[in-house]
Amino acid sequence: MTKKQEKKSGIRWQSQPLSAVAFCILGAIINIAGSSVAVRFKLPLFLDSIGTILVAAFGGYLPGIAVGYITNIITGITDITNAYYAVLNVLIALLAAFFERKGFFKSPIKTVAAILCFALVGGGLGSLITYFLYGFNIGEGISAPFATYIYENILHNVFWAQLSADLAIDVIDKAVTVTIVIAIMHFIPSRLRPLIHFYGWRQQPLSDLELKAAGVQRTRGLSLRHKILIVISVAIILIAASTVTMSFILYHRTVIEENSATCQSVAALAAATIDGDMVDTYLSKGERTIGYDTTKQRLYAIKETSYNIQYLYVYKIEPDGCHVVFDLDSEQPDGTVDKANKPGDIVAFDPTFEQYLPKLFKGETIPPVMSNDSYGWLLTVYSPVYRSDGSCACYAAADISMNTVTKNEISYLVKFISLFFAFFILVLALGLWLAEYNIILPINTMSIAAEDFAFNSEKERNKSVDKFKRLNIYTGDEIERLYSSFTKTIDETDGYIEDIQNKGRLISKMQNGLILVLADIVESRDKCTGDHIKKTAAYTRIIMEQLRENGKYTDVLTDSYIDDVVNSAPLHDIGKIKIPDSILNKPGKLTDEEFNIMKQHTTAGGEIIDGAIALVSEAGYLMEAKNLAAYHHEKWNGMGYPKGLKGEQIPLSARIMAVADVFDALVSRRSYKEPFSFEKSMAIIIEGSGSHFEPAIVEAFVAAKEKVRQIADTNMENETNL
Repeated sequence: MTKKQEKKSGIRWQSQPLSAVAFCILGAIINIAGSSVAVRFKLPLFLDSIGTILVAAFGGYLPGIAVGYITNIITGITDITNAYYAVLNVLIALLAAFFERKGFFKSPIKTVAAILCFALVGGGLGSLITYFLYGFNIGEGISAPFATYIYENILHNVFWAQLSADLAIDVIDKAVTVTIVIAIMHFIPSRLRPLIHFYGWRQQPLSDLELKAAGVQRTRGLSLRHKILIVISVAIILIAASTVTMSFILYHRTVIEENSATCQSVAALAAATIDGDMVDTYLSKGERTIGYDTTKQRLYAIKETSYNIQYLYVYKIEPDGCHVVFDLDSEQPDGTVDKANKPGDIVAFDPTFEQYLPKLFKGETIPPVMSNDSYGWLLTVYSPVYRSDGSCACYAAADISMNTVTKNEISYLVKFISLFFAFFILVLALGLWLAEYNIILPINTMSIAAEDFAFNSEKERNKSVDKFKRLNIYTGDEIERLYSSFTKTIDETDGYIEDIQNKGRLISKMQNGLILVLADIVESRDKCTGDHIKKTAAYTRIIMEQLRENGKYTDVLTDSYIDDVVNSAPLHDIGKIKIPDSILNKPGKLTDEEFNIMKQHTTAGGEIIDGAIALVSEAGYLMEAKNLAAYHHEKWNGMGYPKGLKGEQIPLSARIMAVADVFDALVSRRSYKEPFSFEKSMAIIIEGSGSHFEPAIVEAFVAAKEKVRQIADTNMENETNL
């Protein structure tokens, strides 16, 4: 879609990509600047998340996460340790975006809660990372002096000392950070927020209400948003799990190989330092032997060349045990010194080495040995010391503590996971953002527009079609094709509906015309009735509308019901078609026998319409036509005919027709009488209230008497002209 088309269609970006990206870059600069200021002035603060919180609060999840991640990656170029803490800035961005959406920064109490949450992430999780990165020791950052003080004077536990120090400093840091962010937020005009918030509309932007509706569409199963979240998360986790596993296995093997090589080098160098011909003398005379101390100092020098060598010693392997030739003092991780054995002392074989004793007795070489016996978890390499005749005099051995190796491996895992987790959140946020604007919102808005489609009138239908067309979805993929297909289908459907409605209106006119023709045929036989069918139909409409206005029978008197009664009113005397002309047009009073025959027109009318109902699948207006034809001579007091129904046993339409029928007979000229005046006719109707007629209907008829008078006067003029 071109810019001209976008402008014409009403599509607009609520955020400009360049301005949003510029704001993200500014956020990263603020983070780096804040951290630099804290270092420059030696403040006991970090100030490295001001930009993260600010961008997340204004721009949303994705920009905030991007700023947090990029900041630590940039600072990690000069100090790789910073990259391992990227996950903290990313999690802080998530919290900041959430807190802003929930209005936390507008309430002092909620602001304090937000600060504590930030501190738990920065200080709590950050402390765990620090603890593992530095091999279960106190780190080297801002909190190190405070942690050392707590360790030496209060808690005497490295982990809790580190955690307490980090939490305390981070609470202060995040309080200062949030205060600065809130101050900046007050200075940024609210009208600039749409430029900063990074939207990616692929359709006409929605209003807040529409956006909320599109975002919370209820589904029978998992929503599309949740499915995408699950798919992306599972895919990344599986990739990460396999990557971490393979990396750890390779790292572990590499570490073992490197440490084995180190041990072999140190042991071989130590073996080369020992004079094999002097071993027996060293065993017998020990430190009194000339040159013993010099050799021992050389061994210490060799040990110092490799910081990770835990033990370095020289043993002569005999059946009764290991005879100490040289043994060096060893400093333990907790600072204590493990005093060495004296020359000539015998050390028992560790169980792990028993399988190698036959080779050791013969002076042969053995592979590196992993043991976890009396001296702890060690990687040991034995290197033979040879006499001048080529025989093995003893073995020089070097040990590396596997606890140290394990700490290094844990530190490696923590680094790897920290880097991955921050990247995982960034990728997840980006994936959800793309899915939100390219899949979820377009589909949900199409769904909402389809659900809200109104068919009740041509105006509402056209409004719904126009609304659907104005969605302007332009994802450029299958969703846009789906939208185009929907638009085309709806457009065509609207045309079909309009055509059907036009035909329906035509059929309705034909139907009403046929009713009038049929009624006219009947009326033409009764020379006394004149325009009776038209007038009674008009009176029934007046009565029903007035009843509804009076609050009577509102659940029954719908527009559809009123139309059915008015349209079928001309058929109320259809039964007269079976009455002989001699009775129907008799100028004088009917005899009792003739009147009984005349009364049969009600039953005949009901039967005629029953026959019509049997021919159609839906009765529709014919049910009211039957009620009118069969029961319009029933009386409220039960003294009417043909069945003597009483009160509400009589169908409502028939009770209404009773008033209209009698009133029209009163004000009309008949062959056997002159027309009564309007006032006298109205008085007779009022007099019949409660006996012949239902009081509520008479009340409505009287209330609308001016409308009734207009119809009555018009018809009186017509009769006078005749």
